[in-house]
Order: sequence, then structure tokens, then C-alpha cells
Amino acid sequence: MAVPTLFHSHLYEQHDQAYCSQFANIEQAAASQGEVLIGAPGSIIEHKRAGAVYYARQYMGPDGNKLEENLGGPSGEEAVEARVERVRERIESTKSLITRIRALAKLGFQIADNKTFATMGVLSNHGLFQAGAVLIGSHAYAVLLNSLGVKAVSYETEDIDIARGHFLALSNVPEGGLLEILKETGINFVEVPPMAKGMPSTSFKQAGATRFHVDLLVPSSDDSFPVIAVPELNAHATGLPYLAYLLGESQMATLISRHGAVSVRVPTPGRFAIHKLLVSRLRTNMLIKSQKDVHQACVLLAAMGEHRSGDIEDACAALPKSSRQVVRRVLPEVRKLMEQRHEGALSELEASLA
Repeated sequence: MAVPTLFHSHLYEQHDQAYCSQFANIEQAAASQGEVLIGAPGSIIEHKRAGAVYYARQYMGPDGNKLEENLGGPSGEEAVEARVERVRERIESTKSLITRIRALAKLGFQIADNKTFATMGVLSNHGLFQAGAVLIGSHAYAVLLNSLGVKAVSYETEDIDIARGHFLALSNVPEGGLLEILKETGINFVEVPPMAKGMPSTSFKQAGATRFHVDLLVPSSDDSFPVIAVPELNAHATGLPYLAYLLGESQMATLISRHGAVSVRVPTPGRFAIHKLLVSRLRTNMLIKSQKDVHQACVLLAAMGEHRSGDIEDACAALPKSSRQVVRRVLPEVRKLMEQRHEGALSELEASLA
């Protein structure tokens, strides 16, 4: 596997502490903002109908199309004016947030695309992450890089992977379930036809000639990939081996984009890294994805080994004994990436797997 040369044989670079402090301020703002504005912040506009004034938020959607959010009316009614003022305050605070995010983007912090941000925003607004849903995959990797304060080579993806390890106690799911929630982004999501005839769909994609899609995933009880009902979302998910381990420990973190910031739930970096090593063995017939899995794991392992002592040991301690041998088989590839510049982290990993 060719190792990126951007960091002169190091797998990552540490962001300056001052920039990490700026990111921490953004995290705090995202956690306290309440409802996330979908799309660009936009502005408040007025429509006149039958002599009365009605309000709307006009904004650019995640696809770059002009959209409007109805804020009601007529003007002068106390409840209407209060609602408009709340939205106006959110617009201004989001614009301030975006200014700070743009500065961090220039410094190498990971920035999500607008469609991914909108998708995370509607899931957050419906309480999925607070209830226990977890963002996994390459978008979670980018979130973890920022939270660790490190800069590394990222991987562009149009896949969003949402995992659910247990029943989600949700109170405001619309009748159309997850599909209807996703459509609140302004993106025309449709169900992806299943591979097997007669089986329910477990994925949702943007209609048309695009690869942007959302996969719903749950743990599999064995090495199979079953389709499992997720009744609280009126949806179905694909079962994945080893996913229970990944979801066994998670944390709230922040995804940032040029449209704002949103708090999401992601696996802890230790679980994420070890799980990447595990699934790399499931993809032995998919060389590029397998190499990507190992590289992402090594970046996080290097950062944890050098800045978060004990995280690797804890993640390995939670690994089922039946899976340890699988991870050990990946060690030759790990050594190629880590032994020259990240010996300490490599030693901690090897000792933790012994």
C-alpha cells in the first residue's frame, strides 16, 4: 500500500493548540445551538398576501437550489414575531460560526460537504444521535481527526453510514419514518432497490444520477449480513459482523461544514481504529477499501499512542477473544505504516493484542 507523503512519513500532523482551542469553541457552540438550520443560513424575507405580511427564511439548499422555510404570519402576532426572532438569532449565530469554520478549513481541519451536513442536521433535529444512533464510516473518521486535533489525508465519500446498536427512544418520528426525515434536507431521497427481490430496502439515495446515499446498519449476531427491521424509524437495516464492538463505546463530537456545525455521535477513536483493522479482513476481495481501512486505523492509532495514553489498550481489552486473531493477522500491514515514525503507538498496539 502506498503511504501518502504529505506529512513526510508521519501519518498525521498535530494542529497548533490555539487552533484546537478555536475548534473547541465551535464544538461548544454546536452543542448548545438547539435546532440546526438546514442549508446555508439565509435571511428572513416577507411575503404580502391579502394585505397581510407573512415571513419565510430564504436560503440556499444543500444542492445549491434556492429554498424557503415558511415561518408563518401575519406579522404583528406575538407568537409569529417571537418565532421569527428566534430564527433570525439562529441565522446570525450560524453565520458567525461559519466564519470561524472557514478559518479552520484553511488550516487543514476536515470539512463535510453540504449534503452530508444537511443530512446530519435533520437526524440531529429529530434526536437520533442523542438517542444513540452513531455516525460511522469515513465521515466519522473525519470527525475524529478534528476532535483529536490532528491533520491527515482524508477520503472523499458520498456514503453516509448510520448505525443503531439498540432501540432508539424517539418521540418525533414522522409517519414516513427515516425516509421522510431525510427528505427534510431538501434533497429528494428515494429508497434504493434491494439486491434480492422481495426484500426491503436498507439504503436511501438522492434521486437521479448521483451516488450520494445513506445506509442504515445494525449489528449482526454472526458472520452473515441479514436484513433487520428498525421499527422506530419505520425502516430496515443491514446487519454487519463486528459492528456491536464498534458501537459498544461512543461519544458526542462535532461535524463542521461551510453551512454550519452539528453535534453527532461517533465511536470512540480506539474502537473505530480496531474495528477498521477487523473489517479490513472482510474486504480481502476489495483491495482499495481494505487498504483505506488499515490506513485510517493507523492514523488514529498513531495519534492515540502519542497523545492519549491508554486508549489503544482499552480498545483492545474490549475486543472479543475470537476477534483478536483476526486483528493480529493485519499487524504486518500496520507495521509497514507505523514502524518508522510511530514506534511507541505500534508497541502499545502489539502489547495490547498479545
